Amino acid sequence: MAKPLSLAFIGGGLNSAIGMTHKIASQMDGHFQLSAGCFSRDDALNRQTGMAWGLDESKIYQDALTLLEKEHAHLDAVVVLTPTPAHREILMACLEYPLPIICEKALVASVKDAEDIQQRVDEVNSQLYVTFNYTGYPMVRELRQRLQSGALGRIQHVMVEMPQEGFSRCRSDGSVALPQTWRRTDNAIPTVSLDLGVHVHQLVEFLTEKHALDVYAVNSTFARVPGVVDTVNIVSRYSDDVVCNYWYGKAALGYRNGLRIRVYGTEGSAEWLQMEPEYLRIADIHGNVSIIDRTASDNTVANQERYCRFKAGHPAGFIEAFANYYCDIAAALRGEANSYAIGSQVALKGLAFLESANKSALAQQKIIL
Repeated sequence: MAKPLSLAFIGGGLNSAIGMTHKIASQMDGHFQLSAGCFSRDDALNRQTGMAWGLDESKIYQDALTLLEKEHAHLDAVVVLTPTPAHREILMACLEYPLPIICEKALVASVKDAEDIQQRVDEVNSQLYVTFNYTGYPMVRELRQRLQSGALGRIQHVMVEMPQEGFSRCRSDGSVALPQTWRRTDNAIPTVSLDLGVHVHQLVEFLTEKHALDVYAVNSTFARVPGVVDTVNIVSRYSDDVVCNYWYGKAALGYRNGLRIRVYGTEGSAEWLQMEPEYLRIADIHGNVSIIDRTASDNTVANQERYCRFKAGHPAGFIEAFANYYCDIAAALRGEANSYAIGSQVALKGLAFLESANKSALAQQKIIL
């Protein structure tokens, strides 16, 4: 095992939705060590987080810029976990040194910001990775390999859905828990697309290696949080005449995270559900349906040792998928060949797609990309 890479967290305090997941996933396989952090603007919460995660008090900073100034020479990368609208300023500050960056999706909140960030990354020849963590699931990677090998024939149709209920589900007194303030404001890209749409778009390109040519979208507000888009439906034609359907949102009662991928080809189809991540459902041209699990003998990716932290019958899940992705980023930072570590250019492409989708929804017409 190589020496662990040294990380600093900016954001991701104990009250964060994703901070603990990054902390566990980054260290699960011994590739990273948390060395410093500025976890929250709240002084007490910031200190509480750092102490809970084993940092010396001298390595807990009240200001992100001070952290970068004092620690940059000792760090291998910075993890940016603040709310998406705050990413631009922090990313630009990291690139002044320049430091490799691991950034929570959606990178930034607009195409313009993403273009500026990408230009700066290129100028200083840095590395910027974005955590599209669903690509870390072994059976998603297995599906990708099977598609690339032609197991389903020529891909014709892809359907990806990611329904959630967070904006609709009521407490026992009938009230709805309001999301953070920044999630109650939509701009050129609706916040629901920054949260969910970036994942579904990236998964299609990850699996198929096809690219969107046009987009038609419908935005809806179905739930109890006023003034924001909470549901998006998209139809898009991709290269090689592949048709893609997207449905994602936060107004789907009964779904905690209903991410589902369906791929249809000339020789068969495949389906994967995030709530049942150990399995692929495969159908062939003769009508035979098979359930393939992570340890199947004919798998070429999912049964690799790196994905089998424990023996069959003990399912891996969301945090393990995150950890798989962190392993890939570690390999990339060490200069090893890796096709799974996803950079800022991919995030920029996704933001451009989603901004075009929003323009289509507002104009109610198809946008040619």
